[in-house]
Amino acid sequence: MSTPAAPAAPTTQGHPQRWIILGVICLAQLTVLLDNTVLNVAIPSLTEELGAATSDIQWMINAYSLVQSGLLLTAGSAADRYGRKKMLIAGLVLFGIGSLVAGLAQSTGQLIAARAGMGVGGALLLTTTLAVAMQIFTPEEQPRAIGIWAAVNALGFAAGPLLGGFMLGHFWWGAIFLINLPVAALGVVAVIALVPESKNPQGDRPDLLGALLSTVGMTALVYAIISGPEHGWTSGRVLATAAVAAVVLTAFAYWESRIPYPMLDLQFFRDRRFTGAVAGAVLITFGMGGALFLLTQHLQFVLGYDALEAGLRTAPLALVVVALNFSGLSAKWTAKLGMPLSIALGMVLMSGGLVSIATMASGGYAGTLLGLVLIGVGCAVANPAMAHAIMSAIPPAKAGVGAGINGTLAEFGTGLGVAVLGAVLNSRFAALVSVAAASLPAALAGADTAAERAAMVSAFSAGVETSLVVGAVAVLLGGLVAAGLLRRAEKGERELVGAS
Repeated sequence: MSTPAAPAAPTTQGHPQRWIILGVICLAQLTVLLDNTVLNVAIPSLTEELGAATSDIQWMINAYSLVQSGLLLTAGSAADRYGRKKMLIAGLVLFGIGSLVAGLAQSTGQLIAARAGMGVGGALLLTTTLAVAMQIFTPEEQPRAIGIWAAVNALGFAAGPLLGGFMLGHFWWGAIFLINLPVAALGVVAVIALVPESKNPQGDRPDLLGALLSTVGMTALVYAIISGPEHGWTSGRVLATAAVAAVVLTAFAYWESRIPYPMLDLQFFRDRRFTGAVAGAVLITFGMGGALFLLTQHLQFVLGYDALEAGLRTAPLALVVVALNFSGLSAKWTAKLGMPLSIALGMVLMSGGLVSIATMASGGYAGTLLGLVLIGVGCAVANPAMAHAIMSAIPPAKAGVGAGINGTLAEFGTGLGVAVLGAVLNSRFAALVSVAAASLPAALAGADTAAERAAMVSAFSAGVETSLVVGAVAVLLGGLVAAGLLRRAEKGERELVGAS
């Protein structure tokens, strides 16, 4: 297997099989994304068949996301240094082995360990798929390729609960993991046959201490965010973990600024285009991740749908994203409007969709559907433009690190959005009903009359509406910040070209 130092595809033409390769890496990515959500629908089965306690269920879900988010930067750096094709194959193999162990697990401990192993493979896959896409497409084709890559993210979000519900309706719970095996095997064969090798031609020394610090720091940070709503933001566990994250990430930044071969070059943050895209990515995922988490609860607790029905009713968002990105329409709009305006327009539409859901959801599903369509159009335009802005601001030799940054921002923003908007919901709900219950089901269990139950559902709905408005403000702010910084960066680049 050859490993040329330079990017494999000539930038003037692109790789001759680039669209087939994109299909292969998107299939691998979709498998990883499905496992972010598919386990949620299996919780009742796991509780019954494995005797899983609530804490076990939380670790089954969190072990995957914690390991994956903690390793994204390290995985991207490893792909740049050792070869993106090698790391893509390694990710598929690790993900397949983890899926096999998970599907055959006989205890909660085995399943948690398997999920952690799947998280390692997932981190490698999420970083290398985007990095490979940046290598095999010409700059002119990259926006459309990234649009398709981003559409797969939306498809994974929507299809996870649906696939999980279907599999559990016909097979035992382990099938939701074993279904990954043929996909991983097919992916390995296709990657070996089709995907060209590429890596950083400079061959920098491995930044082992940086990898350790980033992994520990990001894992601690994400764990603090995940634990906050459950244990309380001022609890010793959350404060201690957050303190560890702050100290370790500060040490990571200091170390990266001092060594000649940093895993994450802090000079990237001096680029307005990069900082604008980073700021926008955090705020957009903050608003969207938290809002969609709340929406699924609203559909089930307020409108009365079960988990599968709720999943079906959020699917229009993903379908709109897939249609606009797979058809290339969003890439054409971005080329016509320019990146700053595209991001601003997309996030205004997404913010408007969240407001629509907040103000009209109490009247039934129609207002929610309108909001989902607006959010879908906004996502289709803004998300690929944001990812492309991050990746194009980073040298091609560091494409893996760029993909790691993009993935880390998405994990961080989403986790923070779920935690903060969930806290807004809980505080608003508690203030309206004057009960100490941590959730609506718990509050309903203690209600004595139908009037009390109706009042609690109404209070929960009001809390969701307030949280959605907060999310809408965050998304809108993200759009304005990102668009402003990107416009200033473009203006500065034009001035430099004119001066030369």
